[in-house]
Amino acid sequence: MSYTIHPADQLEGTVELPADKSIGHRSALLSALADGRSRIVNYPQSADPRSTLACLEQLGISSSDDGDNAITVRGRGLHGLHPPSMPVDCGNSGTTMRLLAGILAGQQFGSVLTGDASLKQRPMQRIADPLTAMGAHVKLRQGCAPIRIRGRQELEGITYRLPMPSAQVKSCVLLAGLYAEGATTVREPVPSRDHTERMLGLDVEEVGGERLLTVEHGHTIPATTWHVPGDFSAAAFFLVAGSIVPNSELRLNNVGVNPTRSGLLEVLDDMGADITVENERVKGGEPQADITVRSADLEATTISGPVIPNIIDEIPVLAVAAACAAGRTEIRDAEELRVKETDRLSAMADNLQSFGVSVREYEDGLDIDGPAVLKGTSVSSFDDHRIAMAMGVAALVAVGPTTIDNHKCAAVSFPRFWEELEQVSG
Repeated sequence: MSYTIHPADQLEGTVELPADKSIGHRSALLSALADGRSRIVNYPQSADPRSTLACLEQLGISSSDDGDNAITVRGRGLHGLHPPSMPVDCGNSGTTMRLLAGILAGQQFGSVLTGDASLKQRPMQRIADPLTAMGAHVKLRQGCAPIRIRGRQELEGITYRLPMPSAQVKSCVLLAGLYAEGATTVREPVPSRDHTERMLGLDVEEVGGERLLTVEHGHTIPATTWHVPGDFSAAAFFLVAGSIVPNSELRLNNVGVNPTRSGLLEVLDDMGADITVENERVKGGEPQADITVRSADLEATTISGPVIPNIIDEIPVLAVAAACAAGRTEIRDAEELRVKETDRLSAMADNLQSFGVSVREYEDGLDIDGPAVLKGTSVSSFDDHRIAMAMGVAALVAVGPTTIDNHKCAAVSFPRFWEELEQVSG
């Protein structure tokens, strides 16, 4: 099914954001491993976090909506999971699969993790390697899911230096470390999202320019109340839209602004965006704020190096901002985008070229020349939620209507994206 968007004269209003997926996944998994009932306020309604709850249900962990924008998860402790009667279906969620693999590696029963066709094409050797080094027996199919994990393997704590910035790999190893004898340490040369270590209450040590995160065998997880903020990655689409559509002013409340997630604010500031961050506070260990964005004349920039892990999900919509900015924007060190739900570098290059934008594609990034006059056209979502939403933002500044195929895939992370876009664009 396709969806047609017409250009907008301005954007105005308050955007209601979905809850943060990354924090939602982790709050559910840690609640399952806690002793007793935990409450998660503002648990995400999007498809991926719901896959996490479905997987936990297969493992004997029950949850229920409590009628007050929250869910209750009945934790069974580190060793209380039940053997699944069939392969555990992670849907389209790579976070669910990679984090759950770390937990299941330490169980006394065997398990199989699977997912949809897209997820079964994503690389899983990156978690199999450290888990194997810890003593787990992990079998993949050509480096991908399904993941077969043999039970009753004695895990040993290791020191593992991440070969690439990856919060999912880091989290997988730390969660497996809960079941490993001794201490498990992750060395992180380039910082990535730090939700897991925050939520586990781990100390962070800085040594030789690297972050060292250590979890001890049997580290306990108390039952608690988690508060999930608005998803910064969802906010990113409206931060860019509010910047590039003339005469616009948008407000986004209760946005998670964890510095390992909100690198886009820094990049947009470098490009000359008019963004105000106010009412900063910390809730449930995570920084939150209210953000206002107004239209501005953007300038091209160069994006590479340590900032990339902190904006990896925002690069598709950032490429749209680059098409509207004066000069050539260079994006490098972003080869990780080629192994997401689709090859996002190729997808963005193809779609922006369809709009008439000058784009050069590299193995690890893009060069984008602006400011371009985007021409309404037909583009593909590539069945990828972030590509679909980025195209929705681009369509707002195109000349003439733009048609996007399979727009409903946006529901993976932002079920009401199209309704929110219509509301603020009139």
